[in-house]
Amino acid sequence: MNELTSIAPGTIRARRRAANPLLALAAAEARLFLRDPVTVLLAIALPALILAGLAAVPALREPGDVFGGLRFTDYFAPALLAFNIAVLGLQNLPTGLATYREKGVLRRFSATPMRPSAVLVVQLVINLATAAVGTALMLMVAVLVLDVPAPRHPVGFVLAFLLGTSAVFALGLVIAALAPRARLATGIGTVAFFLTQFFSGVYLPKFLLPDVVVRIGEFVPPATAAFQAAWLGDGPAPSQLVVMAVIAVTATTVAARFFRWE
Repeated sequence: MNELTSIAPGTIRARRRAANPLLALAAAEARLFLRDPVTVLLAIALPALILAGLAAVPALREPGDVFGGLRFTDYFAPALLAFNIAVLGLQNLPTGLATYREKGVLRRFSATPMRPSAVLVVQLVINLATAAVGTALMLMVAVLVLDVPAPRHPVGFVLAFLLGTSAVFALGLVIAALAPRARLATGIGTVAFFLTQFFSGVYLPKFLLPDVVVRIGEFVPPATAAFQAAWLGDGPAPSQLVVMAVIAVTATTVAARFFRWE
């Protein structure tokens, strides 16, 4: 019997987990995330449910000049994408990491070979994947159920999603890195959430907002103007994508620089 076959299967699995601590951490965090059905529902299904509820109002299914000949549901769908992105990036992500720090979970990580940046990367990937699932569900409901036109520029839409979402999550990581307590992280994240929703046109359609607010909102993460341009117009402006990329890189660097176990 050779050396490999003499090792118990459990020992082999343990060695594999030790050799891949990042994968083990990602699997554990994914399981913990899925155990919170309220967060999963809010992050994934709520935007699609809101859009479906709006589409149930007959007046909102009629084209209007104020929407450029579109229906309200067509016009409003891109703005709703900002909702689940902000819930995940500015509330779930920073509050979860700050809670880990407050309860000593991160302190226990410090006794392992795991680096702080690895914890941030795992949280970022899990929440980005969740946002992608929520966005896909929203698109399916909008296009297949409510007859909203499909995005005219699929590549631009994907770029806007990746860069805009990364920028929001990077800001969430900064909050998590700097807030010593979960309550403070929640408070800061809530303020940031309301600001992004305001500039995204979720609370008030953009045609009701002052031009200066609309212009600023084009560069406030996740830059829903880029989503709207990719979905309904001529594609996102390169300047919007560049700004989102700069915010994502800068904020992630700041978060990695100041993130501490305790």
